[in-house]
Amino acid sequence: MSLHGSYDDQNIFARILRGEAPAVKVLEDDQVLAIMDVFPQSEGHVLVIPKARARNLLDLPAEAASAAIARARLIARAVETALKPDGIMLAQFSGAPAGQTVFHAHFHVIPRWEGRKIAGHGQAGQADVKALEALAERIRAAL
Repeated sequence: MSLHGSYDDQNIFARILRGEAPAVKVLEDDQVLAIMDVFPQSEGHVLVIPKARARNLLDLPAEAASAAIARARLIARAVETALKPDGIMLAQFSGAPAGQTVFHAHFHVIPRWEGRKIAGHGQAGQADVKALEALAERIRAAL
């Protein structure tokens, strides 16, 4: 899919935001929903999903983008406290050629440890839901 196009109300994040699909929640407020990535690139990989209906960062209203980045920073600090990574990667992909696989704007908060490789974007196997719940609890406790 190209950078521009129509928004698909049936994408998985839209369905999660409407409560039609399950997710392991880390944080929710009026602007964003932060969830554990079910195909994590690294232990503790969190997705920050703006509630605004936007296909990618370029479609996201400035206020929603600012709120999402502020929440991504908050989540990154909680991930640091809870999991003690050596670094944290914040990623956002806009358009399929950039690596976007779900066409609803979102940000990745990915903990990194020295000497540990991470899975490629969208290439990791599906994580165990109980393990994700345990990680989410640790991150929520650090918020």
